Amino acid sequence: MEYHALIILGGGPAGLAAALAAREAGVEDILILERDRTLGGILNQCIHNGFGLHTFQEELTGPEYAARYARQVLDAGIACQLDTMVLSLSPDRVVTAISPAGLRQMQAGAVVLAMGCRERPRGALNIPGFRPAGIYSAGTAQRLVNLEGKLPGRDVVILGSGDIGLIMARRMTLEGAKVHAVAELLPYSGGLKRNIVQCLEDFGIPLLLSHTVVRIEGRERVTAVVLAQVDDQRRPIPGTEQTYPCDTLLLSCGLIPENELSRGAGVALDAVTGGPVVDQGLETSIPGVFACGNVLHVHDLVDFVSQEAALAGRQAASYLQAPRPAGRTVAVKPGPGVRYVVPQFLDPAAMDGPVTLRFRVAAPARRCAVTLTQGGRTIQRKKRPVVAPGEMESLEISARELQTGDLTVGLEAEA
Repeated sequence: MEYHALIILGGGPAGLAAALAAREAGVEDILILERDRTLGGILNQCIHNGFGLHTFQEELTGPEYAARYARQVLDAGIACQLDTMVLSLSPDRVVTAISPAGLRQMQAGAVVLAMGCRERPRGALNIPGFRPAGIYSAGTAQRLVNLEGKLPGRDVVILGSGDIGLIMARRMTLEGAKVHAVAELLPYSGGLKRNIVQCLEDFGIPLLLSHTVVRIEGRERVTAVVLAQVDDQRRPIPGTEQTYPCDTLLLSCGLIPENELSRGAGVALDAVTGGPVVDQGLETSIPGVFACGNVLHVHDLVDFVSQEAALAGRQAASYLQAPRPAGRTVAVKPGPGVRYVVPQFLDPAAMDGPVTLRFRVAAPARRCAVTLTQGGRTIQRKKRPVVAPGEMESLEISARELQTGDLTVGLEAEA
C-alpha cells in the first residue's frame, strides 16, 4: 500500500498552512489531497479585500491570500494531488481517494483534517412554498458572480446575515441588482460589524432583525418572498407579513463543518461546533489525526485559520517524531454566556507554551468580562467593551496556571 508520513485532507487555507508548518518542522513526505482543480479552497471566489492583515500585515483579496500560501507550498516541493475526492478515512489512518488516475489507498503516519465547511441548505430551513428557480445559497451565488461571470438575478432578498450574505448584498448591488432587504431570524446579526457597515449601511440596504421568510411565491421562478417578524421563540407573528417582489432569494443561514470523513473514521465530534473534539495540540480522539480551520469550528477571519492550522501541522510533525502518551486531561467547558470553546481538553504535561482558547459568546453583550475559572478559582478576568457571536474571542492559558478540575470560560456583566 502507498505510504505517506503526513496526508492533509484539503488544499484550502487550513491545509496549506498546516503543510508549510509541518515541512518547517522537518516532515519531508507530505501529500495534500484537494477535490478542486486548484489550491486555495473557498478563498478563490472571495474577491473582496480584508484578508491577511494579521498574517501578512497588509490587506489582500481572497485569491491573493490563497496564492501566497499556494506559491510557498509549491516552492517547498510539497506534493499536491488535485481533482481528488477522498472517499473515506479509517481509524488506522488509511485514506481511500479517487482521482482521474483511479482509486488509491494510502497509509498515513499522521493525518490533518482540513476539509473546511459547507452552507446550510434550504432543506434544513423548512420554508413553505414551491421549489422555483432563483433560490441559491449565498456561496453559490458568489461563485456564479465572481468566477463564472453570471448574475443570478436582478431583484434580490437575502435570508440570513452571515458574512457571506452581507458580502453578497454588496456584490449584487455593485453588479446592478437591487437588494431589497437582508432578513435575520435572530435579534442580532451573525456577521462581523465591519461587514454590516461596509456592505449594508454604506449602500442603504435594510437589515431586518427578528425576521424570517414565511413563504416563497412563484412556480417556475421566484416572484416574491413573504417576510414576517418573529417572537422570542422565533415563531412568526401573525399580521406582520410583508411581501417583497423579487426574482432571487439568497440563503446565508449558517455554515456547517464538513465532517463526514471524520464521522466515518469514528472521530468524536462536538455537539455544538459540529467539529472534532480536540486537545491542546488539535489532536482528535484518534491518535495521529489532527483537525484545524473551519472543519474544526467556523472562523470569522482566515488569518486565524492559518494560525490554527500551523499549530496542527507542527503537532502532526511532533507526533511523527515521537507520539506522546496521554496524560492527565483537563476538560475545557463553556460557562454562562459562552456557546463553545476549542480545544475541549488540555494535557498540562504536553503544553510546551501558552495555549490559545478560541470561543464564541451566545449573544451580544456590552461592558462585560470574560472569565477563566477552575474549581471555583478565577484564573483570568478580561474586560470587554463589547462582544458578539459573529466575532471570535480568545484567551491564552499556560500549564502553570492549571490545577485540578474542569476549566470554564464564562461571561460576566460589569457593574
